[in-house]
Amino acid sequence: MTVKILVKRLAHGRDLPLPAYQSGAAAGLDLVAAIPRNARLVLEPGGRDLVPTGLAIQLPEGYEAQIRPRSGLALRFGVTILNSPGTIDADYRGEICVILINHGSEPFEIARGDRIAQMIVAPVVQAELAEVETLAPSERGEAGFGSTGGSLSDRSPE
Repeated sequence: MTVKILVKRLAHGRDLPLPAYQSGAAAGLDLVAAIPRNARLVLEPGGRDLVPTGLAIQLPEGYEAQIRPRSGLALRFGVTILNSPGTIDADYRGEICVILINHGSEPFEIARGDRIAQMIVAPVVQAELAEVETLAPSERGEAGFGSTGGSLSDRSPE
């Protein structure tokens, strides 16, 4: 299934590639950093920053774009997206920016054109809320965190 997404390159991202799938079965389009050419963006350990992509999009009504981390950055460097997944609503027309955080132990440098995140386009279902006084019973009931497989505090250290 494909859906047409209108893309506007902003002035500071005109020379960068459009988001692209890296394989025929990939779910996410890679987004790249649109920081100035001669600038250095360094995320210190524990640091975070808003990284521009130089792109704005127009999604069809009934769709969203989710901004998700790249697994390689998370595994190798501890760099991920702070508000993952970020949501781009169909009526948003501003620049897509990515909030990166460095959970690693070393500074992480981002250069212009580095792949920093992936964007997944997905259909949206809007809920119609109906307020009631009681809810139907279920097997789980009101049991919360850890109730379906033991809590973390029940585990013995190895």
